[in-house]
Amino acid sequence: MKFWTAHLHGDAAPVLIPESFSVGAFVFGPLWLALHRAWIPACLAFVAAVLIALLTDPPVSLALELGLALMLGLNGHDLRRWAIERRGYFLGLVVSARSEDEALGRLLAQRPDLMGRFMTPVAG
Repeated sequence: MKFWTAHLHGDAAPVLIPESFSVGAFVFGPLWLALHRAWIPACLAFVAAVLIALLTDPPVSLALELGLALMLGLNGHDLRRWAIERRGYFLGLVVSARSEDEALGRLLAQRPDLMGRFMTPVAG
C-alpha cells in the first residue's frame, strides 16, 4: 500500500502525488521535474548538475552526480508538492491505496463533492 496526497484547487481536478521514492526523478532528474512543472527545482537541479560536471574531476563528479540523483529520487515528489502549492493548490486529504486509480476512487468516496470538478455527466 502507498500513501497518496490529494491536492485541491478551486474547480480543478485533484492532483494525486504518491509518497514514495521517485524512480523518474532519480533517472531523469531535472527533466522529470520540468515535466511535472516544478520549474524552480528543475532549474536548480540542472545548475547543480552542470556545476558538478564543470568543477570536479571524474571520480568525485560521479559520486556527486549519483548523490544528486539519489536526493532527487528521495525528494522528487516532495518537490512536486512544493511546486503545486506555489500554484495555489492545498493539501486536501491523504489516502492509502495500491494504485493512483484506487486512490482517486477512495478520495471520491470520502469527498463526493469533488466528482463534479472534473467528471462530465453521462447522458442517459
